[in-house]
Amino acid sequence: MPYAELPDVRLWFEDSGGDGTPVVFFHAASGTSGSWGLQTPAFLAVGYRCIAYDRRGWGRTETRPGGAELSYFADDLDGLLDSLRVDRAHLVGVAAGGGPVLDYALLRPERVRSVVVADAQCGVQDPEFRAFSERVRPPQIAALPVELRELSASYRGSNPEGVRRWLEMEEATRPADGPTAQPQYYVLRQQYRNHITLALLETLQPPALLMVGDADLVTPPAQMRMVAQRIPGCTLAVVPEAGHAAFWEQPEAWNRLALEFIGPH
Repeated sequence: MPYAELPDVRLWFEDSGGDGTPVVFFHAASGTSGSWGLQTPAFLAVGYRCIAYDRRGWGRTETRPGGAELSYFADDLDGLLDSLRVDRAHLVGVAAGGGPVLDYALLRPERVRSVVVADAQCGVQDPEFRAFSERVRPPQIAALPVELRELSASYRGSNPEGVRRWLEMEEATRPADGPTAQPQYYVLRQQYRNHITLALLETLQPPALLMVGDADLVTPPAQMRMVAQRIPGCTLAVVPEAGHAAFWEQPEAWNRLALEFIGPH
């Protein structure tokens, strides 16, 4: 089975293989490596090699008994790339997968061709940024059913089948001990190697594209703009009629923007 055997974890991954330039996908808290079914066909069609993995606490990744209580996103990605003999890759992350992408690009710029981050808090720790986030997502927003928080009204109204499939995907990420349980990630306390600040993002070297749904209740365009303005040469793209799960709601527009940015394989 496709596991990367690291010292204290077995990372489940999916790899299309081939000679194309690698793209590594980082899923949201509401997904797993299997979340990218609307993206990988488009990337494969133009020649990219697509790699996705279950981050610790999600999907089929297995933390070994007695493993480290504290772990780092970047170390897992280093181990995965090494095991697959990948020197450099494009990194694509959405929502809770966006911060790890930026963290790794800051830490290992020599291994990163470009970064695409969508609808993400980006791991930014500045007090003013966190205060903005708290105003954006007060308790009333956080208490909404997940589909109301993360899917736009346009999508919920026009695509009930897509909503059903997204909810199946989101529910499959939860442990078996109850409908409100959080992924084990929160127990494992996986962390960033960097203390990410807006000032630190000014040192980001790989080319960066930030995308955001125009109806995102969790990380609205104004918040993503705060991040994009601090990254040298960063492109910010707003996906129309999409919420926090823009990659799912508007895959054609999302894929086109990503592929136009990262360029030929």
